[in-house]
Amino acid sequence: MAEFVLVPGAWLGSRAWDEVVPQLRTAGHGAHPVTLSGLAEKQGVQTGQQTHVRDIVDEVERHDLHDVVLVGHSYSGIPVGQAAERIGDRLARVVFVDSEIPVDGESFASGWWAGREALEASIAGNGGFWAPLTAPDFDGQGLTDEQIARIVGGSTPHPGTTLTEPAVLARPLGELPATYIKCLLDGDEPNGDVAKLLAGSEHWELVEMDTGHWPMFSQPRELARILHRSAVES
Repeated sequence: MAEFVLVPGAWLGSRAWDEVVPQLRTAGHGAHPVTLSGLAEKQGVQTGQQTHVRDIVDEVERHDLHDVVLVGHSYSGIPVGQAAERIGDRLARVVFVDSEIPVDGESFASGWWAGREALEASIAGNGGFWAPLTAPDFDGQGLTDEQIARIVGGSTPHPGTTLTEPAVLARPLGELPATYIKCLLDGDEPNGDVAKLLAGSEHWELVEMDTGHWPMFSQPRELARILHRSAVES
């Protein structure tokens, strides 16, 4: 079976996957949730976007994993997409969970909906970190009050350099076998870069979930089922 390396999005650590990991292990897979440098229990570590790429590659190499399914949520789709091409034939598939994807020479901030300058100003005003969301920001995302409390309680400021440094890709992302999970309560359509890959690459598939942007909290069993299917069909 597959070895899943699960990478949370902005502000969160490995515990974001606490309800998904047991489901994958029960199905016979390995499951390796990762905390990226500078977040959660790894706060205080100097980090940039390429440090996060290395965190993911190191997890694969340290455990000598093969048949790897890399899973990136939200921000972490950017380092996950870069790590996917760097682990070579260890990779079985990459799964982007309602995430950004890397574009060579561009950063997370480059595609920020309110403009790069707005995000950079927010980071600068918070001592070089992107401030976590507060409970009202999760309205309309299919989450219970208890789930929102877990996300907020597990969030830490996100290192700003990881959001402003450009991605580095050696080959077209469309060559990688990939599943893109679109969470419909966070918008009906993937962003333009994702849409182009879904339309133009035979290696990419789209799966929709009727939930919000944090399905590992709102629908962990359904998310695990989709991840299991993506591995079995790889």
